[in-house]
Amino acid sequence: MPPVVDEELCEKCGKCAENCPGNVLELSPDGPRVAYPDECWHCGVCRMYCPAGGISYSFRLCMLL
Repeated sequence: MPPVVDEELCEKCGKCAENCPGNVLELSPDGPRVAYPDECWHCGVCRMYCPAGGISYSFRLCMLL
């Protein structure tokens, strides 16, 4: 799953997009958006550079029977 940007917390500074090693995020006039969700490495760099704590990840749990 790609990163999720919380629009209420986002300061639209662009640090997440600037530091994303896979160039998954891009900065639009409305703030960062996930441009290439399938290319996300889930490395957490975008979340680490977000000063407002506005980026999270949501992983689905998988149960093996």
